[in-house]
Amino acid sequence: MTFWRGPVGGLGEVELVLPALEVVHLHDRGSRGGVMVTGENIPMSSYSGLWYGARPRLAEGRLSVAGQHAAISRRAWRASRKGRALRVWAVGREYKYRETENRRHHVLERPEAQVAMTRSSWKNPDVISGAAHGAADSVDISLAVLFEGVYTRNLSLSGALISAPGRLLARAGD
Repeated sequence: MTFWRGPVGGLGEVELVLPALEVVHLHDRGSRGGVMVTGENIPMSSYSGLWYGARPRLAEGRLSVAGQHAAISRRAWRASRKGRALRVWAVGREYKYRETENRRHHVLERPEAQVAMTRSSWKNPDVISGAAHGAADSVDISLAVLFEGVYTRNLSLSGALISAPGRLLARAGD
């Protein structure tokens, strides 16, 4: 099933696939979900995490970019949006992915580049659009589109508060 497909200037067609079962180990398919980005001229990126509704969430996430494992971390209890940003280390680069105006607007940034993304609706968008700035390249575009298919609501303060009981219960069970 395709969640979103569209042209990206200079890179051709890009597809955001959700659910992407091929990125989730067979024995994990009951509890984990996957999403991936493919395209004519961009590296494939994929993400798998625990299911939340119809999307994988950030908890226990696994990220792959251009066939390489990538690391992610976040600080859910920071007061500012920048402090709660998802930190990503992929293909020798360090990124931050954060909410900007509201839960429909996000930005993926590294020192040389920025990709701002907008969804027509937070939950079930018909349109996903973006704008690249600086030295943004195909890796940046692939990651920015990928995170539009991940449940990132807890990057906002209200989302972090709403998800707090679940996180605490999950840790108590460990």
